[in-house]
Amino acid sequence: MNKKALFKQIAIAIVLGILVGWGLHHYSTSQEHAKEIASYFDLVTDIFLRLIKMIIAPLIFATVISGLAAMGNTGSIKRITFRALAWFISASIISLMIGMGLANLFEPGKGLNLVADSAQHVQTGLNTGGFSLKQFLTHLFPRSIVEAMANNEILQILVFSLFFGTALSWVAAHSGEESSIVKFINELAKVMFRVTDYVMCLAPVAVFTALASAVTVQGMGLLADYGKLIGLFYLGLLILWTILFAIGYYFLGKSVFRLADLIRAPLMLAFATSSSESAYPKTMEALDKFGVPRKITSFVLPLGYSFNLDGSMMYQSFAILFIAQAFNIELSFTHQVLILLTLMLTSKGTAGVARASVVVVAATIPMFGLPEAGVLLILGIDQFMDMGRTATNVIGNSISTAVIATYEGKRPLSEHANYAADPVQACHENQENTSSALSQKSV
Repeated sequence: MNKKALFKQIAIAIVLGILVGWGLHHYSTSQEHAKEIASYFDLVTDIFLRLIKMIIAPLIFATVISGLAAMGNTGSIKRITFRALAWFISASIISLMIGMGLANLFEPGKGLNLVADSAQHVQTGLNTGGFSLKQFLTHLFPRSIVEAMANNEILQILVFSLFFGTALSWVAAHSGEESSIVKFINELAKVMFRVTDYVMCLAPVAVFTALASAVTVQGMGLLADYGKLIGLFYLGLLILWTILFAIGYYFLGKSVFRLADLIRAPLMLAFATSSSESAYPKTMEALDKFGVPRKITSFVLPLGYSFNLDGSMMYQSFAILFIAQAFNIELSFTHQVLILLTLMLTSKGTAGVARASVVVVAATIPMFGLPEAGVLLILGIDQFMDMGRTATNVIGNSISTAVIATYEGKRPLSEHANYAADPVQACHENQENTSSALSQKSV
């Protein structure tokens, strides 16, 4: 689908979704009636997200292995991994600090004067178990690649693909001829990109139904009730976007504005559906058109989906301080630093968890003596907050991937200007690069 056409269709779908949702909410006879109407919209949205989940696992598997085979040596992998993790950790710290700074300065929860009942255990319906460093490190490694793909565990698929791709690269390099498995993986990548094109045709319809459903149930009044919190959160996101693009400008120069133009469609898709996965294929395509080598995109982007959640990190710091202020609980600077470090750990690898950010908040607040009932304060507006943080995650991952590709320094991005405008061409280039390397090895 044409990038500009998709952008326009999504923009129209956002406006129509809000208007239709507002109208249906206004004329609904009760909250139950509104939820019943919204359930029909949810049907289309769920189908779209299911189709996206259907393609994510084989797409990541094929592109990561294809990229590693083209990369050829473990030195490049180690170097790119180190640079990626350094970026992700730095971006996470910046996001948390912006969130905590604004929450402390403007105190959006102050004045609610809620009273916590220490004996009350609130059922939020969220699964908060298992958020520990031990659980996270264990969960990194798949027991079965079939299980990992069935559950769309991006991080586990990435770990298996790293082992498989590195081993495949070694076998190809020592056999003196191009492996038939490499050919198969390249062909699989081409097929998956074509399947992606088919699925993305449904994107504007899914955007419309997602927003119509949310507004039908919640209405526009909820936005006014939590206006200060939502306004501050989006102000924080705007500051973070400015910082990210400023860093991108430092490394990429004026071409960062071209990148911003290319990621408009996946950005709006992520915003409207509140799903980073829905934007993944289009983000990869945008980075290809920008000139990032596919071997770098296919490795850094999935890694970022688990470790580089800039918008989610800011939301979590905002939410926790908002809850503390609402219940008049003072958190010292030391406590806030500890919360920051805790969020740095508990938020990693949660991209595949439903409503991951609010789950992390629910799991973290008992550690610091905050009432569990505070989670109920943010559940109602989580959909609206989720839209912004998901879009921010797309921006952060796009810029980080482009910067890492430039910093790799093999050749300037300007030389990649038309690189992989077509996913099929990208696979052919990977295949030609691999064939050339094997030929030189055999000579």
